[in-house]
Amino acid sequence: MFLKIILPMTDNDIALLKECVKIAHEAMMEGNHPFGALLADKDGNILMRQKNDFKSGGSAYHAETLLVFRAAKTYPADFLKECTLYTNFEPCCMCTGAIYWANIGRLVFGATEKDLLRFTGANEENPTFSLSSREVLAHGQKDIVVEGPVEDEELLQFIVKDHIDFWKNR
Repeated sequence: MFLKIILPMTDNDIALLKECVKIAHEAMMEGNHPFGALLADKDGNILMRQKNDFKSGGSAYHAETLLVFRAAKTYPADFLKECTLYTNFEPCCMCTGAIYWANIGRLVFGATEKDLLRFTGANEENPTFSLSSREVLAHGQKDIVVEGPVEDEELLQFIVKDHIDFWKNR
């Protein structure tokens, strides 16, 4: 076992999280749940973007899982090991499992699954797990770096803004 030092999010990480919020907002404007994800290479270049697609496939069509499926078809596992998946909210256990199996090496998220539960409550469209991505990955055999949630309160408010009223109206 070795000690892993996690560095704070970079300015580029913050910029890419903000891009996820824009993607999520677009999803919401199209009638979907406000979740967005993107895949970036090791230099921070955006390779793919993905909105939640609840309208097409219901609760299983999470932005992260849809993105991972596309990425796994497009890029070899060795390449994905050097990539980062960014998302506005912490991925659920389904999405975290997809990240694990696709071999994506780093995950950066804005707000936690517990934060999301505050907004969704018992909404049947998003029956939130009380299981963090770190906990899911701790039971695997791969070394995947997880960074999040954001610590800056102003940024966190930007990330959760669309969720505050969205789930009240569902």
